[in-house]
Amino acid sequence: MDVTSRLAGSHRDFLGFLERRLGDRALAEDILQDAFVKTIGVELRDDEAVVAWFYRLLRNAVIDHHRRAGVQNRRLEEFARMPPPDVERAICACIGQLATTLKPEYAEAIQRIEVEGAPLQTFAAEAGITANNAAVRVHRAREALRKQVHASCGTCAEHGCVDCTCG
Repeated sequence: MDVTSRLAGSHRDFLGFLERRLGDRALAEDILQDAFVKTIGVELRDDEAVVAWFYRLLRNAVIDHHRRAGVQNRRLEEFARMPPPDVERAICACIGQLATTLKPEYAEAIQRIEVEGAPLQTFAAEAGITANNAAVRVHRAREALRKQVHASCGTCAEHGCVDCTCG
């Protein structure tokens, strides 16, 4: 019996071996097919050892897969922790201008809470009001700004423009 026939006869066993280690049948099938491709043209002296050799090949393929997945997961985690690139430029250019048209206490609330990231309690203390009053003021300021953006930008406000040229 030649190498190809011995390996083909154990196809189901190889697939089960991979599936148990990977937990994904489609991935197991892909790795098995890649391993079969690697055996094309390989000549072994001992036909009896071909199955053991192929299991070793599969085990190494599983290890390689897990290493690549680990690297990919670490890179995705690093990417998720990265700060967004230049957030100020990504925001519609007219927002800053429109915020200055609000009542002064609303403009101040937007500036301190939304732009500078001040905690609500800090803003409340600075403004000399209660935290509940500050929360209401911020809510009303956001609503007033939303109305200003909609009036100024129209459909742009609904669809979320990034490069604003509104007037």
